[in-house]
Amino acid sequence: MKKQLTRSTTDRKISGVCAGLGSYFDIDPTLVRIIVVVLAFPFSLAVIAAYIIAVFVMPNDTDVENT
Repeated sequence: MKKQLTRSTTDRKISGVCAGLGSYFDIDPTLVRIIVVVLAFPFSLAVIAAYIIAVFVMPNDTDVENT
């Protein structure tokens, strides 16, 4: 099965981007959320822009066929 970067529909806090990244890299989504928050302080505009872009670019995991 090919691994694909998707947003989680079951482990959402805002839109599922961090949970999707955690699933893709096989790490805890809470750790990804902490990293995003820590990086948001020195690089706030870039992190927020990247998150918003990811919301629109990454498909939901239910929209992707698992073959």
